[in-house]
Amino acid sequence: MLSGIWYDDSTYPSNPNGNALAQEATNAAAHFGNTTAASNRNSYYVVLSPHGTGPDNYQSTSTGYCAWHDYTGDSANLSGGAVATPYGNIAFSNQPYNMDFTYLGQSECGVGFVNGSSGTLDGYTMTMGHEFSEMESDVDPSSAWVNPGTNGGTKYYENGDECAWIQPGQPGGAANVTFGSAGTFAEQSIWSNDDNSCDISHPIVSHGTSSGNTVTVTNPGNQTGTVGTATSLQLAATDSASGQTLTYSASGLPAGLSISASGDITGTPTTAGTSDTTVTATDSTGAAGSTSFTWTISSSSGGGGCPAAQLIVNGGFENGTSPWTGTTGSILEPALYGGTAHTGNYAAWLDGYGYPATDTLALTVTIPSTCKSATYAFWRDISTQEITSTNADDTLKVQVLNPSGTVLATLHTYSNLDADNTYDRSSFSLNQFIGQKITLKFTGTETDANGGTTNFLLDDVALNVN
Repeated sequence: MLSGIWYDDSTYPSNPNGNALAQEATNAAAHFGNTTAASNRNSYYVVLSPHGTGPDNYQSTSTGYCAWHDYTGDSANLSGGAVATPYGNIAFSNQPYNMDFTYLGQSECGVGFVNGSSGTLDGYTMTMGHEFSEMESDVDPSSAWVNPGTNGGTKYYENGDECAWIQPGQPGGAANVTFGSAGTFAEQSIWSNDDNSCDISHPIVSHGTSSGNTVTVTNPGNQTGTVGTATSLQLAATDSASGQTLTYSASGLPAGLSISASGDITGTPTTAGTSDTTVTATDSTGAAGSTSFTWTISSSSGGGGCPAAQLIVNGGFENGTSPWTGTTGSILEPALYGGTAHTGNYAAWLDGYGYPATDTLALTVTIPSTCKSATYAFWRDISTQEITSTNADDTLKVQVLNPSGTVLATLHTYSNLDADNTYDRSSFSLNQFIGQKITLKFTGTETDANGGTTNFLLDDVALNVN
C-alpha cells in the first residue's frame, strides 16, 4: 500500500497554513508522477512536518489538534484557501510532529497512551491511522461517509472520530496492532457499520461467501377500497444490515393504484374486484423481501358521500399555532436550529432537548357522517443520537382520542429506531371514525436512556375525506 517516501529538502515554511500543506501534497503528486486526476483518484499523501515546527497552528491552546485530513479543493475548510491543482483533487493529511504538543506539562496528542513510558510514538501512530481510516471512507470531506446518527454513534462524525481516545482495555479501546514484518504499533479502533460499535479488529464480511442481507416487509393485512375513492397505504420494511436504502415495487395492484420507490401506494381504483398484491423491498446489495395480501375493490354506490375536502386547519404550521394545543412552542422555523421543514418555513419539532421530556400536539376535528373515506396523513423526519440499535427509548405516538380524552386508537408508535434523517410520509385510514368528533394527538417522549437525544419533526398534516 505504501508506494514511496519523498524527502523534500527545500526550506520549510514558517507555520504553513492549510493552503501551503495542500501545495506540498501537490508537489508530492508531481514527484511520484501522479499528474492526472485518474492517477490521484486512489492516491493519498501524508505530509509529515519535522520536530519543532507548527503546521497550521496545531499547538494552539484554543483550536489545536493532533492531525487532520482534507483535499486540495476544499475551499470551505482549508486555511488560506483551496489549491487548484493541474492533477485533479488530491487527498492528503497534515501530520504534525505532535509529540511536541504539550499543555501545562501534559501531552495533548497521546504520548504513552497505550504503552506508557515506552510509548512516545503511541499518539503519533494512532492519529496517523485515524486520518488514514477516515480518508478511506470520506476522501473529500465531507462528501462520503459520516455517521447518519441512526444506528448509534454521533451524527456527522467520521469513522475515526467515533472511536478516538478510548482507553486501552475498554470496549473498542486503543491497542497495539501488528502489521506483519513491519512491526507493532499503537492504533485506535474505528467505527464498524456491521455491529454499530468501535472495533480494533473485525472479521471480513460479505467477501463472496456471505449469505447476504435479510429484508423483511411488514404485512399490512388485507385491504379494501371503493371505485372512484382515492386511497393511500404506506408499506414498511426492515433490513438486517444497517445503512441500507430500500426501494419498493409491487405486482397485482388494483387498477388505478401505483407504488412509489419509498413504498407509498396511492391512487384511485377504477375497477371492482379482488387483486392478489405482492410488495417487494430491495436494498442496495440486491437483497429483497416480499409480502402478499388481497385488495378488494367494491363498486361505487353511485351517489352520496361528502364533498372532497381537507379538514386539518394549519396542518403545515405556517399560520401560527392555532388550532393546535399542547406544546405549541414546538411549532417553529427548523432552519433556525439546523433542521428543515417539509414544505414552507415552519414545522413542529417535538423533543430533541438532550434531557428527558414529553411534548404533545393535538387538535379536534369532526368527520361528517356522510363521508365514505377519511385518510389521515403527515410527513415525519426522525433523527437520533441514541447509542442503540435495539431499544426504542424515545417514542412518538400517533393517537386518536374522543372528546373526553380517552384513547380510541394508537395508530402507530415511531421511535429512535425509525430515524433516517429525512422526511417520510405516514398515512392511516380513519374510516372507523366517520361521523365522530375526534382529537388527533402526537406525543413525543424523550428518555435519553442511551446517551443521546431524538428529534421528531412533523409537517403537512392532512385529513382528506370524500
